Amino acid sequence: MILQHKPPLHLSYCLNIHPGESWAENLAAIREKAVRVKQFVAPEGWFGLGLRLSAQAAAELAGNAALRNEALDLFAEHQMYPFSVNAFPYGQFHAGPVKQNVYAPDWRSPARRDYTMQVADILAGWLPEGVDGSISTVPCSFKEWITNPEDTALMAENLGAVAAYLAALHEDTGREIHLGLEPEPSCYLETTAETIAFFRDTLWTKGADAVRKIRGCDAQQAGEILRRHIGVCFDTCHVALQFEDPLAALRAYRAEGIRISKVQLSAALMTGGDKACWDALQPYAEGVYLHQVKARTVAGALRSWTDLPLALADEDGRYSVAETRVHFHVPLFFQGNGPLASTVSTLTPDFFRELRQGATSHAEIETYTFDVLPAEIRPADVVGSIAREFTWVAENL
Repeated sequence: MILQHKPPLHLSYCLNIHPGESWAENLAAIREKAVRVKQFVAPEGWFGLGLRLSAQAAAELAGNAALRNEALDLFAEHQMYPFSVNAFPYGQFHAGPVKQNVYAPDWRSPARRDYTMQVADILAGWLPEGVDGSISTVPCSFKEWITNPEDTALMAENLGAVAAYLAALHEDTGREIHLGLEPEPSCYLETTAETIAFFRDTLWTKGADAVRKIRGCDAQQAGEILRRHIGVCFDTCHVALQFEDPLAALRAYRAEGIRISKVQLSAALMTGGDKACWDALQPYAEGVYLHQVKARTVAGALRSWTDLPLALADEDGRYSVAETRVHFHVPLFFQGNGPLASTVSTLTPDFFRELRQGATSHAEIETYTFDVLPAEIRPADVVGSIAREFTWVAENL
């Protein structure tokens, strides 16, 4: 939905909460779920969509104009407009182990590059005139997969190729689309400082070289293309997991001239460090998603585990932990459960004021774990749960 026009700010929820890899499954989720959400939160107005397109769905749409036109008819019928696409998970995202496979193929791979371009083509055909489009993607790679400078350079070159493609798409269609790398724990881009360093030292050098070669432009023009078309997808759950302040992180990106392609409004699990706290986390150690854990000790040091089961098994490593944060997206309205709380308190009035003042044009509710939430806190109805999150955002934003 359009929250404000000057500066523009659109809000949606990410449809990755609804299982489905094919376009037919995606379309069914829009008809059966998103339309109902719209009836709750924007019955009389236009409602923005944050789509999730797998590589399978993107390929199906790219090769079939009739499917794309059918979607446009559905959007018009229900006053809905897509403005963002989650192109982070390339393959399966529900109903089976995902874990670190969600980062594959990474940005070393032509498959990731070509898939992202395909998604951009589809989104450009659906974007309303005058509305920019965002695509979120993996934060380059899983950290342990990158072992040499050649890997890093290759990722920057592929991102530069996408930036050049998006610039040409803008010229051809009039639709401006930007790609947001989404920093996440245990990934190549994890912290705000790491992400800024990658943009400054690698993307804006080696990525710019790729843009110059493809576009035949000078260094200044290549830099402008990169800054317009490649930015950050700012997930507030991921930022809080690093024990960073979201407002400070947002301002740090803006000070560097890095575009905030999209802000994903989300919250992580948060608890203490004693036995009761760790015991309360046991039901969240499920087998589908990767649940990275960050903890701060009494002395202020940070400890990390790649997945929650590893942290639960590491009784010695958990010694003297004062606060624990887990990459498990819980609803924004989650009020806590026993010793468990969430990081939603890091989303302060000043943070929301920064959004209203033009930090980004896109905001998206991103709670995709509905199906794996423990039964005692899982809302009875996913549509009602999403509507409650919209209410929470409206009250705070």
